[in-house]
Amino acid sequence: MRKISICDGWSFIENITDEFFNFTGEGTAVRLPHTCKEVPVHYMEESACQMICGYRRHLMVPDTLKGQRLFLQFDGAAHVAEVFVNGEQLTTHNGGYTAFRVEVTDKLVYGAENRIVVRLNTREDANVPPFGHVIDYMTYGGLYREAWLLVANESYVEDVFVRTPEKDQALIDVTISQPDSTHIVELSLLDQQQTMVAHTTLNVIGAELKECKINVPNSNAWSPETPYLYSLVATLKKHNGEIIDEYNVFFGFRQIDFRYDGFYLNGEKYKIRGLNRHQSYPYVGYAMPASMQVEDARILKEELHVNAVRTSHYPQSKHFLDACDRLGLLVFTETPGWQHIKDDEEWKQIVCENVEEMILQYRNHPSIILWGVRLNESQDDDVLYTKTNEIARRLDHSRQTSGVRFLWRSNLLEDVYGFNDFSHTGKNAALLPRWLISPSKSKAYLISEFNGHMFPTKATDEPSRRLSHAMRYANVLNEVYKREDIAGSFGWCMFDYQTHGDFGSGDRICYHGVMDMFRNPKLAARVYASFSEDAPVLEVGSDMHIGDYPGGAVGENYIFTNADQVRLYKNDIMIREFEPVNPKYRYLPHPPIEFYDTVGNVIEEGEKYSRKKADAIKESLLAIQRFGTALPVKYIFKAVWVMCRHLVSPITFYRLFFKYIENWGASAPVYRFEAVKKGKVVAEVVKSSNASIHVETTVSAAELVEADTYDMASVRIRVADANNNNATYSHLPLFLKAEGAIEIVGPDCVVAEGGMCGTYIKTHGTAGEGTLTITSNQTEPIQLSFNVILEGSDRYASNQIVLEQL
Repeated sequence: MRKISICDGWSFIENITDEFFNFTGEGTAVRLPHTCKEVPVHYMEESACQMICGYRRHLMVPDTLKGQRLFLQFDGAAHVAEVFVNGEQLTTHNGGYTAFRVEVTDKLVYGAENRIVVRLNTREDANVPPFGHVIDYMTYGGLYREAWLLVANESYVEDVFVRTPEKDQALIDVTISQPDSTHIVELSLLDQQQTMVAHTTLNVIGAELKECKINVPNSNAWSPETPYLYSLVATLKKHNGEIIDEYNVFFGFRQIDFRYDGFYLNGEKYKIRGLNRHQSYPYVGYAMPASMQVEDARILKEELHVNAVRTSHYPQSKHFLDACDRLGLLVFTETPGWQHIKDDEEWKQIVCENVEEMILQYRNHPSIILWGVRLNESQDDDVLYTKTNEIARRLDHSRQTSGVRFLWRSNLLEDVYGFNDFSHTGKNAALLPRWLISPSKSKAYLISEFNGHMFPTKATDEPSRRLSHAMRYANVLNEVYKREDIAGSFGWCMFDYQTHGDFGSGDRICYHGVMDMFRNPKLAARVYASFSEDAPVLEVGSDMHIGDYPGGAVGENYIFTNADQVRLYKNDIMIREFEPVNPKYRYLPHPPIEFYDTVGNVIEEGEKYSRKKADAIKESLLAIQRFGTALPVKYIFKAVWVMCRHLVSPITFYRLFFKYIENWGASAPVYRFEAVKKGKVVAEVVKSSNASIHVETTVSAAELVEADTYDMASVRIRVADANNNNATYSHLPLFLKAEGAIEIVGPDCVVAEGGMCGTYIKTHGTAGEGTLTITSNQTEPIQLSFNVILEGSDRYASNQIVLEQL
């Protein structure tokens, strides 16, 4: 089967009319993926994306395609799509999160223009999951994934399913459309170097060839650490060797098992450390091409250093899952839903259809380890969930099932009890005891969400809140790693996201992420990043400015690092060396380092005190710095004892505090932190007061490729001080100007929030150079260069020419 992109040449209208439907009224030229409405980041009006809109295009089909079978496929149409060809309605698809196709072979006019229309209901229709009640995320709308024309012979390979129940064994099912007993199927298994490692031939007897076994001695295992992919090519042939069709699928040799005592990968116990991800972006909602889906997977793997992701609360882009396969991310994916179950059999039937579509479309991805067959956080419905579990086990018995709950001791029809544990408040126990929640000791237990709405945190919040946000993640992760009977956890969530007015902050954003909407890291991101064993990580939980804290009391502070030691210098004087040894966080591979000693032995040297006297005074002064006016009673008695024992007057205490702790009346101190790994300094952070700011950018790609559709790049923007720390209070308007082969997505003026913001640039069908210039009234301008390549010289020729080249 051949796939030809039909992402170009569409016309769009927000409210479909008879004139538009009949190709007489005007529309706006668009390319897919497309959002029905671009929206602002803050104060999005949720009704803006709800409409009955229309997409249409002409399709010239040459006579040379007569005798072949043709299909239209839409990878994502949110949320109810009616497809018309030449005025005839061919199908209705309910649900915006799975692909669907419709055969058009007998509906097309060959050698002439055909009229394709999609009437799309983007409203939150109560008759279609996940709708029917409130939802804590925006669902946007549009033909927001790619669309295709599929061309096949009368008989073709419809599906191939590969699973690997044992280390060196692959079981393969092949489904043939219009089977012919004179045909054969050759199965060729290739490694990453495209070397054939196994081959077999099957006779076509009926439509389904079940559980063909192929052994591959010494196969390479797939895991997050070694994401080795094989490919299987199923070739349908005539006996004379003529090729009829080919089907290529990537897979990995990996064995997965959720047990009562945890998760096992390839026979070894493995702790899942993940985050939840929505598929949304600023301005365009769901409508992002492959490159941006891949970029999110890269950020999860290479910047946040997680080993897993949950695709909350619906199946996500095939491009994202392909990237999870290649990069090595475990995936928990689930059917669309959010708390609500409608008491309606047709609605529930769509739930079952969604489960079936999800599994059939995604079951070859080795990254997927768990099917979510309950609607997120819904009540028990044993009749419905007996059906969804049966569908999952019938279509894929190689994976287990789960369902995400906030319910205690809910009916457990699945294999894994997924529980959203939001019990942690920062001071209490990090997680509830398993025995209190799960009704079964014999089945697995997984934390599917934690933190999130319990402590929303903006990049603009005061430092103490940002640090508390980070420490809550550290607390829960430490407990997850401590408890052997927990398979793992998925924090809520990867990045901030837009929501309905019923939820979120006043601007209708849920500030639940460890990153902002543009994927800029908050402090909490460093908790995950510090799990890295390769890239050096060093982040300090405070900017060390006393004016950020009541009474100048910085309070508790932590360093997040994966280094062996961290050295602290104050005004280039070595204060002390800290090691990541913290009994409270001993279950983490790289515990956060608690530090509050910013004095070292300078009191001893500066005042010529004895070591014993200097240390006693220092301990009391540092306690005042940590706790301010809320000084615990034990430290009050300690300070009184020090004054009496060492004959230090209150006036002297006062003088020493402002001289060595808060430095009032003197130049603000410069703090320098050095991360040391194997005796070498691998990272450095400097904290000081300065007024010099500049703009920095992180660009996802400088070379963009127009292939099946347009390409995009993300530009993460940071306003930084002279030490390259976030200029948190800059709130700086930044002006954007695109020239050449690119254009800006969203507004041409953005504002830094917590020193961070971003934009996206997009190709528009022209090869060559493009530039993005970023200016402000306080910083030097920055100019970014991009190169746009067109893949194939005929990419933007007429549809007829493209098709005739088949």
